[in-house]
Amino acid sequence: MIKRFQVGSRMSQAVSHGGVVHVAGQVADNRKSSLEQQTREVLAKIDALLAEAGTDKSKLLAVTVLLPHIIDFDAMNRVYDAWIDPANPPARACFEARLADPDLRVEMTAIAAI
Repeated sequence: MIKRFQVGSRMSQAVSHGGVVHVAGQVADNRKSSLEQQTREVLAKIDALLAEAGTDKSKLLAVTVLLPHIIDFDAMNRVYDAWIDPANPPARACFEARLADPDLRVEMTAIAAI
């Protein structure tokens, strides 16, 4: 059974099927905040969507990080490393990519087991 979470006209914020939840790209609502604050907000959104789907970050399978400025890699990782479950780190990729709004400093997607 497919289940959709926070459905909008263009996309769902998460979709689960077959015991796996796919979290759409999450960005900060406060687009004028620092990279660190945006990273914390994105991770909080991922936590909330995982909880809504009946899982948590200990069951993450993969995370993809998009940074418009790869020079922000270390600063983003300081926040990410404090958030991630160190006993259950997911596979992860990080790319430099232009984001939809020039004020966005980070976007993340995630896949987790339910």
